[in-house]
Amino acid sequence: MYPEELKYSKEHEWVKVDGGKVRIGVTEYAQNMLGDVVFVELPEEGDQIEIGDAFGVIESVKAVSDIYAPISGEVVAINEGLLDSPEKINEAPYEEGWIIEVELSDESQLDELMTAAEYQEFTKKEE
Repeated sequence: MYPEELKYSKEHEWVKVDGGKVRIGVTEYAQNMLGDVVFVELPEEGDQIEIGDAFGVIESVKAVSDIYAPISGEVVAINEGLLDSPEKINEAPYEEGWIIEVELSDESQLDELMTAAEYQEFTKKEE
């Protein structure tokens, strides 16, 4: 359910590390809780995000939820496909449903994130 190669935040974002860049999205658990995603608000390329701050919004049939930065850095790419097809977050949260790519400003922040096993335990406590 949670890919082993990813890292996870307590706010239900996943992080895929690729050198000095990371790809960020929301987890399977989060998209299940949200329900059908109907709109996504994304930051701009070049924006700086700070760990713990909201950088975007996901609107679903159930709720409007902020997306929180699991790390700090500069946004170097956004998934523009989500603007026309936000449902990709529901359909493939770890593939086509990614949200942004960020150039890391502090790699040590990755150590604060959970492994897949830790995240699975964390979600069990929330249910």
